[in-house]
Amino acid sequence: MGIERIISGVAVKLLSGHRGFTSNCQCDIYPNKEKIIQIIELIKSAMFPGYFNDATDCESQGIWLQYVLETLRRELTDVICIASEKQTDSESASQIASKVTAELIESLTELQRILQTDAQAGYEGDPAASGVEEVILTYPGFSAVLMHRVANFLYNKQIPIVPRMISEYAHSVTGIDIHPGATIGEYFFIDHGTGVVIGETATIGNNVKIYQGVTLGALSTRSGQKLKGSKRHPTIEDNVTIYAGATILGGETVVGKNSTIGGNVFVVESIPEGSRVKGI
Repeated sequence: MGIERIISGVAVKLLSGHRGFTSNCQCDIYPNKEKIIQIIELIKSAMFPGYFNDATDCESQGIWLQYVLETLRRELTDVICIASEKQTDSESASQIASKVTAELIESLTELQRILQTDAQAGYEGDPAASGVEEVILTYPGFSAVLMHRVANFLYNKQIPIVPRMISEYAHSVTGIDIHPGATIGEYFFIDHGTGVVIGETATIGNNVKIYQGVTLGALSTRSGQKLKGSKRHPTIEDNVTIYAGATILGGETVVGKNSTIGGNVFVVESIPEGSRVKGI
């Protein structure tokens, strides 16, 4: 049985049995960082059984997934409830937490599918990679993107605090800073990765590859909160490569598809499709 079917089957079983689950969270505190790390590890184990646990065959993987998803349901529900009660009452926070947790578990197979495209992009884009397995297990770029895709899911569900805690944990362990609001397409590969910064309103298409030290940032943040909700970060269209140290700024800046941005260039205006940009 494929891992996609295992995840799908266990998730459906859990969802059918726990849709009415409510948490008894005491929300006079904020989410715990160690719980966030635990949740990320549980999600990694659920999406990539055999990579991040000791299960050795499909039967043991199925048993392990039941345990992982049940633990994930309990822990994530509590964390979301704690975060959500800062903006609503306890009953509503509990309902939100139960609903969003169920939706995340139900979406794990789709997140897994997208992450498999990212791992494939990493393997195809790096001649030093021995296989997709090496990318999944060891590449900081893949790890950062995995955590981003989880954080982005929760961000789009308007869960407070938790998405940013996930992204900052990813930042601390990989050196890659991706705001949970950034929209990133499939087959995305960050090579090496240290020093990469991707802002909240950045939009990245499919088959994009970026190297270490790249910044997709805002032109200016002097106005602070007055800029909230505006498009401040660039759009990178499909099939673009951005080399090390490049800085691309501004919400109106679009890098057209099939373009290459050279190392250490500074871009503040749109680049036509098929362009090659290099520094002097």
